[in-house]
Amino acid sequence: MVFLHPEIGKTLKLKEFYRKYRHFLLYVLFGIISTGLEFAVFALLYKFMPYLWANVIGFHCGVICSFILNRNFNFKKEDKTVIRFASFYLVQIICLALNSLILYLCIDLGNWNPLIAKGFSIILTALLPFFLNRYITFGKRI
Repeated sequence: MVFLHPEIGKTLKLKEFYRKYRHFLLYVLFGIISTGLEFAVFALLYKFMPYLWANVIGFHCGVICSFILNRNFNFKKEDKTVIRFASFYLVQIICLALNSLILYLCIDLGNWNPLIAKGFSIILTALLPFFLNRYITFGKRI
C-alpha cells in the first residue's frame, strides 16, 4: 500500500480539479480581465455621453479582449477565426441587449447610480456567454 504525504494528496486533487474545470476557470479569469476593461471604459465615458453609448463602447472593448484571450489561451482554437468571432460576437450581442435592458431598468426606472447598475448588470449576465461560447463558438460545431 502506498501512502502519500497529505500535501502531495492536496496537490494531486488541485491538479485534478484544474484539469476538470480548466476551461471554466480560465473563462472566469479572462472574464474578470475583460469585464474590468469594459467597466473601466464605461466609468470613463458615462460622464461625457449617454450611459447606453458608454455601455456599448465599453462592451465592445471587453468583447474583443475576451475573444482574443479565450481563443488563444483557453480554448486554443486558431482556425476559422472570422466565423468563431462572428459566433462569439452574436452571443455577446445577446448579452449586451440583456445588459442594456438591466441598465435601463435600474437607472431610468430605479434611479440607481450608473456604476452600481453596471456592476449589477454584469453579475446578472456573467455565466450565459460561457455556456453558449463553450458549446457553440469554441466547440466542435464550428
